[in-house]
Amino acid sequence: MRSARLARPLAAGIAAGLGAFALAGCVSTTSTKADLPAANTRDRITASDEPDAMRRARARFDLASAYFSRNQMMTALDQVKLALDADPNYAEAYNLRGLIYSNLGDTALAEESFRRSLQLKPRDPDTMHNYGWYLCQQKRYPEAQSFFTQAMAIPQYRGTARTLLTQGICHAYAGQLAEADNTLSRAYELDPGNPFVAVNLSQVLYQRGEYERARFYVRRVNGMTDISNAQTLWLAARIEQKLGNQQGVTQFGTQLQNRFPDSREAAAYARGSFDE
Repeated sequence: MRSARLARPLAAGIAAGLGAFALAGCVSTTSTKADLPAANTRDRITASDEPDAMRRARARFDLASAYFSRNQMMTALDQVKLALDADPNYAEAYNLRGLIYSNLGDTALAEESFRRSLQLKPRDPDTMHNYGWYLCQQKRYPEAQSFFTQAMAIPQYRGTARTLLTQGICHAYAGQLAEADNTLSRAYELDPGNPFVAVNLSQVLYQRGEYERARFYVRRVNGMTDISNAQTLWLAARIEQKLGNQQGVTQFGTQLQNRFPDSREAAAYARGSFDE
């Protein structure tokens, strides 16, 4: 699997700190040779059985995935077109094509691509996940939630925690904070070491006024100096301000100003604009 950068999370600063956001969008790079029809023997399918066209398509797809992960969208699009020229029924390539067009803001071609991928491979949870996130970005929330649910219902799906994270963020975008709390809490149970889950859950809890719980999760993120950034420190300072802990406000505010002096968050702290 390759993570795809699609959108900023609810507490978006952590993405900037990492340089890429691994929330939504998983591009399956599994070879399609497993989908070849079996011969009239009991031999296993091996690399030598893969047609040249499919091998070329897979090579182009792998290149497209690599360029996509580096945010080189036009080069990735060029490679995915070559993959589809070699194999017009390559479902994973249409899934990646949808991600690329979504990033480029071409919603019509993004939707067409995801739908085509699901026509070719109707029970692919990665495409369901990606299409659900696309629909969430378009504010088509009930449809998005339906695809997230379908993806997680696929037996042996290994991306449940990732889809719960994305589903929870989509609930938050829709203003459904109680549902977001529940979904992100489930994601945290499955993947407690994931900072994306922790910071988004903390943000939702802050918005719900559950400041003690919010403090617990954001502190876990801010305890990792290579992960924490201006937004996570600012969220922590605002939580401490709501709890009436001036020492905590000063602690996180000082870190914010020392580490990210030119950030919007540091400027807000200097103004005392805790409710911006």
